[in-house]
Amino acid sequence: MYRGENKSVFWSKAFMVGRKIFVYFVLAILTFLCLFTVYVLLINATRANGQIKHGFSAIPSVHFGTNVYKVFFSVAQGTSFKGRYNTSFVRAMGNSAFVAVCSTFCCVYFSTIIAYGIHMYRFKLRNAAFTFILVIMMIPTQVSTTGFVAMCYKLKWIDHFFPLILPSIAAPVTFFYIKQYMESVLPFEMVEAARVDGAGEIRIFHQIVLPVMKPAIAVQVIFAFVASWNNYFVPQLLLTSSDKTTVPIMIKKLYNASDGKKDFGMINAVLVISVLPLIVVYFFFSRYIMKGLTLGAVKG
Repeated sequence: MYRGENKSVFWSKAFMVGRKIFVYFVLAILTFLCLFTVYVLLINATRANGQIKHGFSAIPSVHFGTNVYKVFFSVAQGTSFKGRYNTSFVRAMGNSAFVAVCSTFCCVYFSTIIAYGIHMYRFKLRNAAFTFILVIMMIPTQVSTTGFVAMCYKLKWIDHFFPLILPSIAAPVTFFYIKQYMESVLPFEMVEAARVDGAGEIRIFHQIVLPVMKPAIAVQVIFAFVASWNNYFVPQLLLTSSDKTTVPIMIKKLYNASDGKKDFGMINAVLVISVLPLIVVYFFFSRYIMKGLTLGAVKG
């Protein structure tokens, strides 16, 4: 009996170790695949167009500066594409940055307000409103795009940034995440104490709720900014003039150029430069996530 128990314990531990090794092995493969694509992008950004067409190379080349020069000058002046792409890369970056910053602010700020209202106030349609938002969250963007574009035509919002920014106010996924986080970190007693002290609702929201929600807000800022920056589907349908071009549209135009005018080295350089704002936003707001978690772990 004693030996049987030892064998069962041994096989149980062996199974747990084997499962852990298998999980780490799968994660290592997935990590390698993700990092390998980034590595290939960085390598190709340093190679000339002819070198990329010749085949793959794991060793970087010396043409990164030339590719960057083509990005900021050839495309801007139309020398490589004979004026076909008259929108400069700097302008496209500025357009994407403007849309991403504005939509991110609208998305996170108003989602937090809505989550605070449904979490803190007790009214008759509270549960119905929460359920309605969850149902809206399940509807894909592509389903409502046809009606949305038709509405933009009626409002004469075609070739404007408004339809890319204003709809971000209604962000069900962001609302749901912030609402769930708010239930765990924002007790009613904290808000009631502020009301007893004479603080108004606007002051309570901006001086008490927002600092408490900083980690969740930082996470959603990263997600919202990345989603808006990489958005290609809706801007492609609504933006028609070249001076309103965003970075994803510009990259698509570069890929759609004819074979004789397509420069893969410049395209990879554009991709590398376009990823830099996402990295900056991630590292800037990730520190607020860690800071908020650290403050929440300290008592007294």
